[in-house]
Amino acid sequence: MSKENPVSTPPWQPAAISWRVRIALVVMLIFAVVVISVTNRLLTDRFTETTRSRAELRIALYGGNLLAELRQNAIVPQLLGRDPTLISALESADYSLSTQRLISFVEEIGAASLMLLDMDGRTVAATDRNRIGATHRSEAYFVDAIRSNATIFSVIKQDSGTYRFFYSRRIQNGGTTIGVIAVEVDLKKFERAWAGISDAVIVTNSSGEILLATEPRWRGLTEAEALDNQTPQNAIERAIQATADWTALPPDAYLRGEAVMRLDARVNFRGWKMVSYTTYASVRERVNGVLALEVMGFAILLALAFYFLSRRTAGRAALFQRESAELRALNAALQREIAERKRVQQTLAVAEQTLEQSSKLAALGEMSAAVSHELNQPLAAMKTYLAGARLLLMRNRPDETLSAFGRIDDLIERMGAITRQLKSYARKGQQTFTPVNMSDALASSLTMMEPQLRQRQVQIVRILPDDPVYTLGDRMRIEQVLVNLLRNALDATKSERAPKVEIILSAGETVTLTVRDNGPGIEDLDALFEPFYTTKQPGDGTGLGLAISSGIVSDLGGRLTARNGQSGGAVFEMQLPVYDGTRETQAAE
Repeated sequence: MSKENPVSTPPWQPAAISWRVRIALVVMLIFAVVVISVTNRLLTDRFTETTRSRAELRIALYGGNLLAELRQNAIVPQLLGRDPTLISALESADYSLSTQRLISFVEEIGAASLMLLDMDGRTVAATDRNRIGATHRSEAYFVDAIRSNATIFSVIKQDSGTYRFFYSRRIQNGGTTIGVIAVEVDLKKFERAWAGISDAVIVTNSSGEILLATEPRWRGLTEAEALDNQTPQNAIERAIQATADWTALPPDAYLRGEAVMRLDARVNFRGWKMVSYTTYASVRERVNGVLALEVMGFAILLALAFYFLSRRTAGRAALFQRESAELRALNAALQREIAERKRVQQTLAVAEQTLEQSSKLAALGEMSAAVSHELNQPLAAMKTYLAGARLLLMRNRPDETLSAFGRIDDLIERMGAITRQLKSYARKGQQTFTPVNMSDALASSLTMMEPQLRQRQVQIVRILPDDPVYTLGDRMRIEQVLVNLLRNALDATKSERAPKVEIILSAGETVTLTVRDNGPGIEDLDALFEPFYTTKQPGDGTGLGLAISSGIVSDLGGRLTARNGQSGGAVFEMQLPVYDGTRETQAAE
């Protein structure tokens, strides 16, 4: 009988195990549903808030860029309205040089176009030569500018549905109005930039009319009309929309059949407002990715439970196989989801890199003015050397002629280096600084200015330390600053019988280079480093040299200051960080 007891007990054991398995499965499923539901809600709220914060930051950045562009161009008519060349052209009706004058300005300020109008509203000069001769007598930017003493901003709607934006101001001479200067602002570039980053962005005026939009068909409509102007959805699209929005908060609006969040911000300009629409696609992808991981975890736990139960009963083997197949299918779906997420992240990284490069290229408009200004100096020096070489050849002095040609070759190499600097700035990557010997940089700058110094017979006094003085920076840009300071000193001493320029180089906590002249000094120290400020005659300079030099020194981590000397003359000081190569070598070791 002892052998029959083990046979009679098994019918009870499977029943007990079956009930335990059922209870365990029910509890696990309930726990999984609760965890997934709570996770879905928490992550949805968190990721949605993160997306909203990024959208708020993005729209604030868009609005700031738009306002900066408008304010930058607002001051241009006032500056050009005081230009003596343009005033003289309107007085004399001689516009032969006016168009070239406007072209030189548009390259520096980055405006879309410039137009000079006479009292009859006729275009007498323009950066776009096709517009010369056109009549604008009935245009708002001409009529309002004639009637007002201030700068006028006008929005002109085109037949194509697009808008053009103008700043205009009347030009006066002796209290008499003689013409109008009109500046067209290019705001379409922002539409192109926004279209590559945001789902949709619009800018409306004070009356709610859309002026700028990433959707061209929205221009001229109100926001409500633009949102209603969408292709009707069919039944399948509505069903997909209803199931795709389950992980998102209640949407603010629907754009192209997809739920979006709406954010608006005021642009501090004539009641303008900016509105952005951002989809919940990223929120759904991130939440679904986490939920997929949770589902996979619960699936693994379930598979392990079936695995251990299958060791005790052969009847559970079939169920375990089915669950294993489901697990493999779920794992494959998860891998596809992970691969898709990686692809989306890579696409986003490329888009962000493209935006950074576009912003960098937008600054080349300002940098081109600086490069053109710096190229004039080597060209002037080359002209002087060529004239000297011609005389030397006529006098049969070949050795000195070859020396002059060598200096011309050095100047050509310098011009090539300046243009290469502009090309390197346009490439992706960051500029690297190298140790610069200030004495060598000063010597190179004096070599460039040698023709002017020899012609003017200027006395150069150099006070240099015995040991080399180094700073960490870009030698080419440092030499640009030195040449600008030397040239200003030469211009300041034109009226002096015995022109003298002192150059002092010292090193302490900072590298300090001082340029002092015996000229009349500086009248307006506050406006000295402002763009377009100059005391020279029209045509002798644009007023950009010191402004460019101040920007270069600031980029190098230094400071450029100016003052009047106690005994007369102007004193410029350039302070740069000291480079200690020995200290860095010890730190590296």
